[in-house]
Amino acid sequence: MREQLQELLEQRVLQCVSMPRNQLHECPSIEMKKQSFANRSAEIVKAKANGRVIEKVDNKENALVLYEVHFQYLIKQRGLFYMEEEVEKRQAEFFKGVLVKDEKLNEIKGSEGRHEAMPAIAQQKGDQERKGFKYDRLKAVQYAERWWNDYNPAYKKFEVDCTNYISQCLHQGGGPMRGYPNRSNGWWMQNDNWSFSWSVANAMRWYIPGSKLGLRGREVKSAEKLKLGDVICYDFEGDGRFDHTTIVTGHDADGMPLVNAHTYNSRMRYWAYEDSTAYTPNIKYKFFTITDDHDDI
Repeated sequence: MREQLQELLEQRVLQCVSMPRNQLHECPSIEMKKQSFANRSAEIVKAKANGRVIEKVDNKENALVLYEVHFQYLIKQRGLFYMEEEVEKRQAEFFKGVLVKDEKLNEIKGSEGRHEAMPAIAQQKGDQERKGFKYDRLKAVQYAERWWNDYNPAYKKFEVDCTNYISQCLHQGGGPMRGYPNRSNGWWMQNDNWSFSWSVANAMRWYIPGSKLGLRGREVKSAEKLKLGDVICYDFEGDGRFDHTTIVTGHDADGMPLVNAHTYNSRMRYWAYEDSTAYTPNIKYKFFTITDDHDDI
């Protein structure tokens, strides 16, 4: 089984760089990614893939294998080269030891926010003292790069971890926690508890522009206006509930954002997620540039 999966990965690497390959093993998601690059006058010039089996379930003649693939893509866009990375979660089915099906699992397995009745709000106390907060974009991005495919043991890990990861990046950039212990108030993680705005994509989408103290942000109209350390929120279905959050960690040759994310761990990925299994034509985005007390002066 491992040999068959290894052969499959080798075929996908060849497919990434448009070299001759076995058409029977062609992966539709790679073709989507290549088309997304072509639309930006970019291409994958080198690719590498490493697989890791997570779980194997045998049932008489059938076997189900859950595994992860760490892809690395060297991207060329006119005169710019950069490395994009992502970890795919895949499921393979075998019958009598022969691979009969292999598929990429959906990137966003439901939102962390489906359980909460109302989005978290940025309640302010009239007598709350303003604390000087300066957002350190470099530290936020450095943290995003360090932990894009790992989990800091100082924080709780979630199955749907995208917003928790972004909150950690923002906190490392200097964003002060506040509002504990009310889960619907402020932005915090403490004593194995957390606010909705810390861990829920839909709650963070409302919190950032609504906050007046500490961590806060201003909505901008387009992605190209975002700077390093800024945040993008995604409503894949376009139904008003936001499912995903990313942080800007770079820019491509056109000055468009490249982002890092968790859940389906990725780094330096093009912001629009057009090659995602979660993408729909109804997708909506919110672009937030993080502001601080320095900006208010």
